[in-house]
Amino acid sequence: MDGRQPSFQKLSVLMPIYNERWTLDDIVRQTLGSPVPLEIELVAVDDCSSDGSWEVLQRLASQDPRIKAVRHPRNRGKGAAIRTAIEHMTGQVAVIQDADLEYDPREYPLLLAPILARKADAVFGSRFTSHARRVLFFWHAVVNTGLTLISNMLNDLNLTDMETCYKMVRADILKRLRLQANSFTLEPELTCRLAQWRARIYEVPISYSGRTYDEGKKIRARDGVKALWQMLYSKFIDPQFTDHMGLYLLTSMSRTMRYHRWLLRQAAGYVGRRVLDAGAGIGSLSGMLLDREQLVAADYEPTYLTALRQRFSLRANVRVEEADLNRPEPYVQWQQERFDTILCASVLEYLESDEGALRGFYQTLAPGGHCVVVVPAESKLYNNMDRQLGRRRRYAVKELGEKMSRTGFRVVASRQFGRLPAVAWMVLGRVLRRRHVSPRQMIWFDRFWPLIQVLDHLLPTPGLSILMVGRKEK
Repeated sequence: MDGRQPSFQKLSVLMPIYNERWTLDDIVRQTLGSPVPLEIELVAVDDCSSDGSWEVLQRLASQDPRIKAVRHPRNRGKGAAIRTAIEHMTGQVAVIQDADLEYDPREYPLLLAPILARKADAVFGSRFTSHARRVLFFWHAVVNTGLTLISNMLNDLNLTDMETCYKMVRADILKRLRLQANSFTLEPELTCRLAQWRARIYEVPISYSGRTYDEGKKIRARDGVKALWQMLYSKFIDPQFTDHMGLYLLTSMSRTMRYHRWLLRQAAGYVGRRVLDAGAGIGSLSGMLLDREQLVAADYEPTYLTALRQRFSLRANVRVEEADLNRPEPYVQWQQERFDTILCASVLEYLESDEGALRGFYQTLAPGGHCVVVVPAESKLYNNMDRQLGRRRRYAVKELGEKMSRTGFRVVASRQFGRLPAVAWMVLGRVLRRRHVSPRQMIWFDRFWPLIQVLDHLLPTPGLSILMVGRKEK
């Protein structure tokens, strides 16, 4: 178990190329000579150029092993070229670099600094803040400003230059983003996906030497319309920002503040001052317990650990630990902590041995301590959404109570809840064949939570979840 941050050793430069033969030598030389404190690799993807760019790129790659040269057999667009480059990169940080000399690779250190300082997950280079730039087209600037404004409104950001080429992103995040755009619409799509990820985005000023259309500039007015559609599509029609379904669900669930506050109120009499959040995910419950004397947020999934460290690294009373709850080692180490409370919300159903985990929790707790467990209820509700999430099981109240008793706990509180959501879960999974819930559905779930509580006393159907508290007597 540890709270180590990932190390940054290599910068991957992602370069889409389409008919840039006459600038390619210069931009490659400038890129590989950038004064960054990391090793550089250049992943250059030729998008089926017809002017000899591929031959130039092959020659350059034969002369320098830092260059990875890839070619599309047909022209697919900038976004597709970037996605191909992402598949081939090996660095811990990535930056997009056009091949047309408009952006200066000597400024990579400006973008890299907030990431190396652990302050940012992504850094955008702004062409419109406090830096020298070539003065060019008025209407192009108006459209750019308008698209940035709309992007900011949709994603709740305050960028000055959404359309900038210079977007530097941590590789562990970039590889997890669900990117589908093929053209220049990659820029608004990437911005939206980073916002949906809740990435920490910084913006730094950069210089810009824009080209005229006579000099080879490729973007046209219709691309502005495409960018607008891409923003609306990514925000409202297809908001799934990652194929990591656990992260997508947890990010969706993090919007349910009413539900999480209610959950902690139900367990309030059992939550003490020294708390272990076992299987903390991205910290939705941990974030509501920051007033505790000691809080350990533990998880095993690297993506969740990264989110936890980013969120709680400045809290002296909070420690993030890597822990595999399927193994005995974490419980042995935690016995020294004398926790008076263990929270285990939406975790047991994923474990190979849920009783093994409960036994470990019992051994870890101080005498008189409580283990607060939340699990999905009713095996008959199990459907494609559970399967997609990787859940192994759902529970009956009696079954969970027996498992807690067998592992040493005395059950002191139990409640099955969420009768209306159980109906919705059945309809979505069995009737509509949905495979996951969306952030929008979670927002509505949270808005209707007061009504859901009332209906729990009226509906005859079983509830979606179980909250159970076990006490360690000795």
